[in-house]
Amino acid sequence: MITLTLNGLAVQVEEGTTLLEAARFYGFPIPTLCYNDGLRPYGACRLCVVEIGEGPRAKLVSSCTYPAEEGLKVRTASERVLKARRMVIELLLASCPQSKVIQDLASAHDVRQQRFKQEYEDCILCGLCVRMCEQQMMAKAIGFRGRGESRSIGTPFDIKSEECRLCGGCIYICPACQLRCTFTEPERAICGGCANISPPCVEKEQFGDMMCYMEPCVACEIEKK
Repeated sequence: MITLTLNGLAVQVEEGTTLLEAARFYGFPIPTLCYNDGLRPYGACRLCVVEIGEGPRAKLVSSCTYPAEEGLKVRTASERVLKARRMVIELLLASCPQSKVIQDLASAHDVRQQRFKQEYEDCILCGLCVRMCEQQMMAKAIGFRGRGESRSIGTPFDIKSEECRLCGGCIYICPACQLRCTFTEPERAICGGCANISPPCVEKEQFGDMMCYMEPCVACEIEKK
């Protein structure tokens, strides 16, 4: 067992435990966006940062990827940590201001406005859909492409993948996918899901027999009205 100090409390965890797992086990909440219990940690969103160490040598690390170490001192909600998380949320809001998942995070962390230009992107590059496709669906139908500003998610050579089974797993797990379901025009309210596959939730005209993975799906709500 490893002994460390978590928010001033001496705790013990098994070797190999991440700081995120340790904190949640002992009841200290840490927000996450790119993390999912069924997928390998990726550390893309940086929303789960915690502060480790003391004094001028203290630093911020992503708790989902950082392993618990003997004697480590961890703070999950210090002023520095909270400031960093709010900045991350502001940047996420600038990218996908219509995502309900990100809006809920902003509300929970008292972020009332963001100071950056709104881009209305449909992807925050969290990698959840890529890992879901590879690790849970065993398909590897989609992946990352390019670097820097040109980095995106799609199929090799933008050709529809023969490995894709239209399972909808990428739609289900995507925190930004709801951005595509916020249109107020019925003819545009259909969720296209992933740009690389055909819409799995709509087979018939006028939302007939619609199956959607959103909770709730705005398209379904429009149909009810």
